Amino acid sequence: MSKFNIGVQLYSVRDEFNADPRACLHDLKEMGFDTVEFAGYANKTAEELRGYLDEFGLKCVSVHQNYPWILESGQKAVDYIKALGAKYVALPWTGPEMQKGTENFDGLVKDIVTTGELLKANDMYLLYHNHDFEFKTFEGKYVLDWLYETVPADLLGTQIDTCWVHYAGVDPCAYILKYQGRAPIVHLKDFDCKNLAAGPVYNLIDDEGNPMDVSNGDKGFEYRPLGMGRQNVPALIEAAEKAGTHTLIVEQDESPDRPRMESVRLSREYLKSIGF
Repeated sequence: MSKFNIGVQLYSVRDEFNADPRACLHDLKEMGFDTVEFAGYANKTAEELRGYLDEFGLKCVSVHQNYPWILESGQKAVDYIKALGAKYVALPWTGPEMQKGTENFDGLVKDIVTTGELLKANDMYLLYHNHDFEFKTFEGKYVLDWLYETVPADLLGTQIDTCWVHYAGVDPCAYILKYQGRAPIVHLKDFDCKNLAAGPVYNLIDDEGNPMDVSNGDKGFEYRPLGMGRQNVPALIEAAEKAGTHTLIVEQDESPDRPRMESVRLSREYLKSIGF
């Protein structure tokens, strides 16, 4: 298999990162991560964060950033992200009320196109990070597919969260391959649950990277380090390779039975054990 950049979504270790970003980044590098994806900036300047990255030989491939901040701040927001070294901006979520079949969809598309054009003008690329609710159908098609078909591919790529695709009851390998050539970054996330497609079991995040609780009860869902849940991780990586993905991002939203840093370390060790 080809060489991937192996990264970690910093939301996975948000408490440690917000408390001491320099120490957190040092420890992630020691685990064997070579890139990171930001979800919040710990009240630091881009220059401070870039200094930590450079100190430890880490790269920032992407950030999770909701589009209103980019639209409101314009080039200033883009310059902050560029200073981190990021080439990709992933929209972490847009609500079910914004998807195809709602009155807000056309406005969402307009805002995404405007954001995508601004990033493209700066040699950057906008991505969309899915949850499970985008796999509801409208007129026989997933609302996520409606989004990707409506926004031109040069303005919006995929950031497929393999956990939420699988949890929605969809084959994540097949879905990665569906967007071959449009999937530069794939999120690897493992889990177990009583039943698939049982409804929201996660926290969305606000513009500062803080969780907003929208989960709806105990559905027997549990996040797991890679290799400890129901995901077929080698198959996901094989699909990502075929799709032209260059970066695999480890993400674990919560760590119910061990420290967050220990969970991401276990995921990194698992990837090493299978050759990555």
